Amino acid sequence: QVQLVESGGGLVQAGGSLRLSCAASGSIFWTMAWYRQAPGKQRELVAGISRGGSTNYADSVKGRFTISSDNAKNTMYLQMNSLKPEDTAVYYCKANTQWNHYWGQGTQVTVSS
Repeated sequence: QVQLVESGGGLVQAGGSLRLSCAASGSIFWTMAWYRQAPGKQRELVAGISRGGSTNYADSVKGRFTISSDNAKNTMYLQMNSLKPEDTAVYYCKANTQWNHYWGQGTQVTVSS
């Protein structure tokens, strides 16, 4: 059974930092990614990483966020620096196998101005 468990969200002031974690279990994942969804908006891709380490980022977070993974632990991270109020959202972990994709339950990130 596949499980994705996010942690690390919280409340932070603008300019601060947070580190999100996504612990995955139950399969080998080819790619993993962070998405976010703000109130009234569509879910959007924040950053993705392949098992080989290739990464991609949304333009809005380039230079501020860093995605990484520990394949041995099947865990993905998102280091978020220089946070802005517009980064406020529920952040979701997504993991893809060859045949399916899975979502975590989400973790709230709130950035106060």
